[in-house]
Amino acid sequence: MESQLSGKIALVTGGGQGVGQGIALALAAAGVKLALFGRTESKLVATQELVEARGSEALAMAGDVCSAADLERAVAEATERFGGIDILVNNAQQVPNGPLEKVSDEAYLRGFESGPLAVLRLMKLVRPIMAQRGGGTIFNLVSSAGVRWDMAGYGAYGSVKQAIRPLTRAAASEWGGDNIRVLSIAPHAKSPGLVKWMEHNPEEAEAFFRTIPLRRVGECEEDIGRAVVALCQPEMAYLTGATIPLDGGQANFD
Repeated sequence: MESQLSGKIALVTGGGQGVGQGIALALAAAGVKLALFGRTESKLVATQELVEARGSEALAMAGDVCSAADLERAVAEATERFGGIDILVNNAQQVPNGPLEKVSDEAYLRGFESGPLAVLRLMKLVRPIMAQRGGGTIFNLVSSAGVRWDMAGYGAYGSVKQAIRPLTRAAASEWGGDNIRVLSIAPHAKSPGLVKWMEHNPEEAEAFFRTIPLRRVGECEEDIGRAVVALCQPEMAYLTGATIPLDGGQANFD
């Protein structure tokens, strides 16, 4: 699909590695300018260099998605540098892992602050900017962990991610008149955390692969990033409010 995104501006949280980086690089290859936000400046700068190698522009901004002030600064700096925001990718999040008995209140609250609350804050910050520019597309990253057949060990993680989906639906419903589309995407991809888990748990990883109809975990740029690029194209302009699994057919969100 030929890109019609050249000159658009995207703000990507967690753009220093993994899925966030993959999405940023795919957007860059389509001619999108990138505002990269995350906790580790060195990783953001590395992604910035990769974006520039693909012929686009990038701005690296270090900060914490749990900080309302940092999010406001990121949107202001991106708008000042590039003139606006057309695409928002809410990717960065700290998730509470493990059995319920071992999940602390602090970890659970951090999951909500970095997940649903950060998503809500950023969506509200970019909404007037997108509306003024004639519309935009927002992607909120969720997870099939919320619809697993076996929730043991995933209850806290899944509940935090599931809380993002109704925010997506509400924003799509409330802002559709401004031509703002809002989508949830649920990817399986070779993020650093998943790669590490696969290396240390080869037998479990092999069993995991067998639950994926395509029998592989997605590549961050080629499978997830390019799908996001496709979803931004004018041909997809009638799609909003949906949860889209980018997971090789594993999850059932029905």
